[in-house]
Amino acid sequence: MTLDIVILAAGQGTRMRSKKPKVLHELAGKPMVRHVIDTAADLGASRLHVVVGHGGDQVRESLAGYPVEFALQTEQKGTGHAVAQAMDKLADGKVLVLYGDVPLIRRETLAALLDEVNEQRMALLTVTLDDPAGYGRIKRDSEGRAVAIVEHKDASEAERAITECNTGIMAMTAEQLRRWLPQLSAENVQGEYYLTDVIAMAAAEGVTIASAQPATPVEVEGVNNRAQLAHLERAFQFEEAIRLMTDGVALADPARLDVRGSLRCGHDVEIDVGCVFEGEVELADGVRVGPYCVIRNSRIGTASVIEAHSVLDGAVIEGKSQIGPFARLRPGTRLAQGAKIGNFVETKNAILGEGAKINHLSYVGDARLGQEVNVGAGTITCNYDGANKHLTEIGSRAFIGSNTALVAPVKVGEGATIGAGSTISKDVEAGTLALTRGRQMSKQNWQRPQKNPKQ
Repeated sequence: MTLDIVILAAGQGTRMRSKKPKVLHELAGKPMVRHVIDTAADLGASRLHVVVGHGGDQVRESLAGYPVEFALQTEQKGTGHAVAQAMDKLADGKVLVLYGDVPLIRRETLAALLDEVNEQRMALLTVTLDDPAGYGRIKRDSEGRAVAIVEHKDASEAERAITECNTGIMAMTAEQLRRWLPQLSAENVQGEYYLTDVIAMAAAEGVTIASAQPATPVEVEGVNNRAQLAHLERAFQFEEAIRLMTDGVALADPARLDVRGSLRCGHDVEIDVGCVFEGEVELADGVRVGPYCVIRNSRIGTASVIEAHSVLDGAVIEGKSQIGPFARLRPGTRLAQGAKIGNFVETKNAILGEGAKINHLSYVGDARLGQEVNVGAGTITCNYDGANKHLTEIGSRAFIGSNTALVAPVKVGEGATIGAGSTISKDVEAGTLALTRGRQMSKQNWQRPQKNPKQ
């Protein structure tokens, strides 16, 4: 059978206290609805349908480029009404209903649920909770078969004592859905068309209602406010921490780690507290990352050390390099084997050769440094003339004295030396000394100005 997945993402989410649609609030650096879509895509769906309503244009914009179709729910009349907006786009196979604010649902759980569905069976994902308040309850007959779902607000005291709860996630055939949706009624406390009412219809027809449960309740927890979002964020990050430690990564504190993308690690990697990894990050064997670093879309080579409070964005670091503390490597930075970036150094579109070092208090942008170049403190490359960027080239084994300004475009030859405090605006030949300073003068018996006495 083909598979259509309908993701409900039309809710306003007023308890988030935000102008942004609820499903676009981020978990692990990605909007919640994208987590759901990525999981759905892994199931091999023929089509993904996202039902939008409040903030629909924002949701569409956020999902631009994703292989999804949109359906519009102009009025918020409940989950059954929302699914009905996508009905004319569904094929004749299986249909899975998911929620854009339930971001941690696992592929394995959904695959098991879909395996239960055929022309004579539908499937319902349930969860058993110690505190079921607010959830719809699963009613079963004397033989243990699910026969209905009662929403919490409509439930009697006896029904509220039931601890098996509805997650809202269900699967059935499109043909079953076409029969049942038109029969939904809004005669309830909320005045809404509940998708859950199809369970009673299925039971009345003699359709078997299979059920399954997630591995952990957190899989099916939804987000209605920022506290719940923060709770799921920590749940997600703890799972990431367990995965990393299982693979051999040494984490100083699993509770103080944030992975907002993909983090791949080699053997004997050490990560201190408070580190954030965004986008695609790779740490090779023996890499050590100090506390409170932010690493984004970067690759760090074998046995490199990233000291505390450093920020790397779009950097490629070869083996045995040392960075920081308090360093900032911006996109286009590439360090060859054994290169070093020290404290309070910023680089951008800078390539450092093997063994080159910029130890402290410098800005090097749009530059190419050869092997074993030594850049002194306070050096800057003046790469921007107010309209265009220009390149600085420094040959191997050149020495750049402290407090030097290199006015690009400019070339410093191999083995050249730049005297401290110089402003270099012309090319420097290999092996030469270049310096630009005003002549030093001394005046004997010079008296400093004195403050005038107060009147």
